[in-house]
Amino acid sequence: MNTIRSTWYGWAAFILTGGGAYYFAKKAINADRAEKHKTYLERLQLQKSIEESAMKQSSPPAGGRQPAPDFAASPSQEASTDPAPTRHAPETEGQRVKEKGKYEASEPYKPKKGSRLS
Repeated sequence: MNTIRSTWYGWAAFILTGGGAYYFAKKAINADRAEKHKTYLERLQLQKSIEESAMKQSSPPAGGRQPAPDFAASPSQEASTDPAPTRHAPETEGQRVKEKGKYEASEPYKPKKGSRLS
């Protein structure tokens, strides 16, 4: 039969084993994380060294021509090179119809007067 003393002893053993399992699991998890971080840093270092060596080995362009400037980092400069940066309003009915999509109505919907939803 269980007594108060045996119940306390059982709970104490349960808590101690759980704490020990937590301690060792946490230790193993932290070791795995440290190893993954170490390999990640090594991979970054290798990638950086490969990029640096590629930059050093790059040769000047053939024919002495400079490559065209790339404005990908500056949208304001990139927009100035667009052939038609804005959309103009249609001047004729034919242009207006051509600009409409396949499933767009040619004229906007206008509800009847007195509709309870308007």
